[in-house]
Amino acid sequence: MTTERDKWNQRYEAGSHSSMTPDPFLVRAWESFISPLFPTGGRALDVAGGIGRHAIFLAKRNWHVTMIDISEEGIAQARRNAGKLEAQIDFHIVDMKVASSREELGHEKYDLVLVFYYLDREIFPALLQTLAPHGLLIYKAYTVDQIKFGDGPSHPMHLLKENELLHSFQQLRILHYKETIHDRGVAELVGRKH
Repeated sequence: MTTERDKWNQRYEAGSHSSMTPDPFLVRAWESFISPLFPTGGRALDVAGGIGRHAIFLAKRNWHVTMIDISEEGIAQARRNAGKLEAQIDFHIVDMKVASSREELGHEKYDLVLVFYYLDREIFPALLQTLAPHGLLIYKAYTVDQIKFGDGPSHPMHLLKENELLHSFQQLRILHYKETIHDRGVAELVGRKH
């Protein structure tokens, strides 16, 4: 039986998800929120970080990053991609579907938590717990509108309902929230812990 880890290892080995260009939403969030609030850097958590494009983006800007991903191959590629920046990034192979992993997520405190295109509603409480006071959560994921585009996930378990992301993090001060259907169905959120 092929596991989730096996599937992602195969995707990374085949060259899928190989872009090192940071998501445009992260770049905008950097300019509008992250850099103004944390001009000297801080500690960040990159959940489901893949081959490291966002961890490396932050490490280049004086952040110390903990990057987690389910795939050994993804982590191996992220290490290679980081090069000299590897000293600023802690890489961990973690399966967030395992309850102990979700519990461990909340033990450390981070100034910034990133989640891009990964949806596991059961980790939402841990994401809030791991945020340091005044820390930022940057989250982007597919919505049910993505089905219209015919690519990406199609199972409801992996798609946000209308305004679901917004309502899931009401404990945060919402600095930015947007749902779009321009070229894909996505929701974007920037929230700050009180």
